[in-house]
Amino acid sequence: MSMDILKTASALVSVCLLAACGGGGTEVGEFKNDWTGNEIKIMQLQDPKVAGVVCHLAHFDRGVWDRLGKGNWFENPSNSSISCLQSGPIKVGRIDTDKSGEEVFDQSQSLVFKQLAVRRIYDASSDSLIYVSFSRTIVDGSAKMSLSTVPLYGQEVTWTGAKPAAE
Repeated sequence: MSMDILKTASALVSVCLLAACGGGGTEVGEFKNDWTGNEIKIMQLQDPKVAGVVCHLAHFDRGVWDRLGKGNWFENPSNSSISCLQSGPIKVGRIDTDKSGEEVFDQSQSLVFKQLAVRRIYDASSDSLIYVSFSRTIVDGSAKMSLSTVPLYGQEVTWTGAKPAAE
């Protein structure tokens, strides 16, 4: 492969990756995990409706050489991991308290059809917030997920509106 073709392909991949990126989190860490430029990226996520809780989401970001070598240029793997903790006084806004909860973050993992997402679910019976990271695709959902729980029991928690009762 000539150097000009390689440079053109690299530029095309970079442009497409920038177009595919989502938002909502702040990158706080990254490191290469192999010689092809693949990276693990760590994002800090602030729940927009729950103050005093911070989540850290780690996900895989394929390097240019890996994309060129494997041919799947516009997609990252579905792997992710999440850990959440109390970072200050907790103030819970008007959150969705049904069993499906609500999405608090998403980021594109491919040019069009795959997203890395985080949902928050309130478990009234244990008085805790559950955060689940997962990959969403239009056709085939992924079974790869990660879960983190933030206990509210015994903490001073301010609720906007009434605190949901346990069933």
